Amino acid sequence: MADKLKFVVAILLLVAGIAGFYLLSEQAMIVRVLSVLAGVLAGVGVAWFTDPGQRFFVFSREAVTEAKKVAWPTRKETVQMTGAVFAFVLIMAVALWIADKSLEWVLYDLVLGWK
Repeated sequence: MADKLKFVVAILLLVAGIAGFYLLSEQAMIVRVLSVLAGVLAGVGVAWFTDPGQRFFVFSREAVTEAKKVAWPTRKETVQMTGAVFAFVLIMAVALWIADKSLEWVLYDLVLGWK
């Protein structure tokens, strides 16, 4: 129950920060943005002390660790794969255009006799 209450407080702090952005419409933009950032930081701070919040932050840390283990492609590999995808899309577009025009010719010219 305490975690749910803390979570509700965290959401209310976030909403208060966003509401501050609109309520401070006469102020400088930096004050309005700082209002939102303060609300977000306060909400995250409260959420940090909940059990779901702790699990989320552990999950985030593990996700970053796993992302570092990925063998990311080099620039050359990325450019080559992008070129291959582009060429495939171009070939498929031409093939579909030919199929469309062929069916159009068969249906409209041969079958229906519309010219």
